[in-house]
Amino acid sequence: MKLMVLTTEPISAQQLRDAVSADVDPEDAEVMVVAPAVHDSALHFWFSDADEAIGRAQAVGHETLELLDAEGVSASADTGEGDLVAAAQDALQTFPADRIVLFSHPPEQQRYREDVDEAELRERFGIPVDRAQLPAGD
Repeated sequence: MKLMVLTTEPISAQQLRDAVSADVDPEDAEVMVVAPAVHDSALHFWFSDADEAIGRAQAVGHETLELLDAEGVSASADTGEGDLVAAAQDALQTFPADRIVLFSHPPEQQRYREDVDEAELRERFGIPVDRAQLPAGD
C-alpha cells in the first residue's frame, strides 16, 4: 500500500492511524508526506515572497518524518505547491499512491487554498481519499 499524506501541519503516526481505515497499517505502507507551501491568506499569496510558506512546508515535512519515525512508520517527505490539488497531482507523478490522506484545519482556521473537498480529489485522481481534521489551534 502506498499512502500519500497531504498535511499543512506536522502529524504523528497515531493521527495517521486514526485517519485511515482499520485495514490499512501505516507501518506496513510506503508513506510519502507532501507538505504544501500554503499561505495564510490570499493577500499573502499575491503580495508576499513564497520563501516563508516554503520554509514552513519544509519544517512540517521534517517534523512529521521525525514523529512518524519515532513511532515506527517509515516515510519520505517533500514540499508541494500551495494549492493542495496541484501538490497532490505533482506528487502522484513520481509516487503512484493507492490512497491519499488529507489533513486540514477546521474551516474557520484554514489557510488560503486549504479548503479542498476530498470528493474532488477522489474523482480527479480515481483513488480513495481519507480526510482528517487537524486539532484546533494548530
